[in-house]
Amino acid sequence: MKRYIPVIKFVLLTALVVFLFSFTQKRNANRNLKRINVEFLDENDPFITLATVNKLLVQNNDSVTGIPKETLVLKEMESRLLGNDMIRDAQVYVTVDGVLGAKIEQRNPIGRIAASPNYYLDEDGKKMPLSSVYAARVPLITGRSTTNFSEVTPLLIRIGEDDFMKQSVVGIHVSEKDKVTLKLRKYSFDVIFGNVENMDLKFQNFKAFYKKAKEDNRLQGYKTIDLRFGKQVVATKIE
Repeated sequence: MKRYIPVIKFVLLTALVVFLFSFTQKRNANRNLKRINVEFLDENDPFITLATVNKLLVQNNDSVTGIPKETLVLKEMESRLLGNDMIRDAQVYVTVDGVLGAKIEQRNPIGRIAASPNYYLDEDGKKMPLSSVYAARVPLITGRSTTNFSEVTPLLIRIGEDDFMKQSVVGIHVSEKDKVTLKLRKYSFDVIFGNVENMDLKFQNFKAFYKKAKEDNRLQGYKTIDLRFGKQVVATKIE
């Protein structure tokens, strides 16, 4: 009989653990929600309000207070959030103390397409509608790129990563022959960028030319700055 005592103890201990786990799970499921906690993971200004996120989570309920946790279907909540045009990714969870949480990653606009109506281009190269909550300060895109974004998406991403170019470039025009031209904030001359190859070299050449021309007080006298010729910058003066 003694040899069965360890087995009996193990069985009883296992049964106790299962009972306590089931009891805790049931009690936790029967608890009502207390509040909602929404966290925006990106550094962008909100393109969607907290009220909209809350409404997507609880739908027809006026308040989260009193909603039983057992009635929640988190995957459906995530699907509703992902169905919003401003949201790139979302994770929904519930804590043991009754907090319904949502981690939101917004879409990141990198350009604004001049079309009818206007809309953004996001960092994934996809169309994104304008937000009624916040207007992003991004370059305006004109020309053939209003239907084809393959040539401007990597350029816009690279511009956003460079502080000088981000502050300077306010527009991008793409011609029929894929010639990209940059429009600047402070000066009226066009920067002929060509295709999107060798972007870092072209940025470097332009910044070096800009610095020297500014020191010599000559920036106002140019019509175009052409960056298409390798390490050479070709500047055309206003006649």
